[in-house]
Amino acid sequence: MLAVLLPALFLLAVTHAESAIAQDRNAAGRARMVAEIASMARETSTETGRPRFGDAVMAAMGKVPRHRFVPFAQELFAYENRPLPIGENQTISQPYIVALMTDLLDPKPTDTVLEVGTGSGYQAAVLAELVAKVYTIEIVEPLAKRAARLLAQLGYGNVEVRVGDGYNGWAAAAPFDSIIVTAAPAEIPKPLIDQLKPGGRMVIPVGGTRDVQQLLLVEKRSDGTATTKRTLSVRFVPLTRHPAAK
Repeated sequence: MLAVLLPALFLLAVTHAESAIAQDRNAAGRARMVAEIASMARETSTETGRPRFGDAVMAAMGKVPRHRFVPFAQELFAYENRPLPIGENQTISQPYIVALMTDLLDPKPTDTVLEVGTGSGYQAAVLAELVAKVYTIEIVEPLAKRAARLLAQLGYGNVEVRVGDGYNGWAAAAPFDSIIVTAAPAEIPKPLIDQLKPGGRMVIPVGGTRDVQQLLLVEKRSDGTATTKRTLSVRFVPLTRHPAAK
């Protein structure tokens, strides 16, 4: 019996050690990523007005396992500060942009947030670390299903994923304390402004596919009108619609 147990125990020990090494490597990668985000925040402060991001936002960036949200072939690059392909002609956003957009929302623990463009689910996971509830909508069904499975596996029970046309928002769950859009429409969709609470914020890239897009901070006044403020020039995939909606 001892002769049988020893190899099994050895294999368990090796597997545990390999898992610990991988965790340490990913933790170190996240730490480097967070440091680079902080450096970029200082460099872009003139445009964004934010020389540093909130502690809670940075803690979320340092916690969420970005390597789980990219294809296996991209895992080696998961903690580099750049976008990566995730299939279906879509990308996972640059970590700095995720942090900036999250910080611009000024998220609070009691907030309910709408995300338009689930993609990999990474942005939803970051938000889920910071707010009470995240509703996220994705028009590409395979991406939505994959993200829903992964978010559930990682324990993000406060995220609800839906397949649909994000231009129209999620009226049944509105109004929202904030809205984040991770694909670029040619103009700000009116349904999203309508679904934002007075005093709420929306962060959205706006511009045509051939134009330089602008990352906008939209704030809704108590009378229902909205103000917009430009932050950075960005490049996002276009916000796609169901053919019948165009």
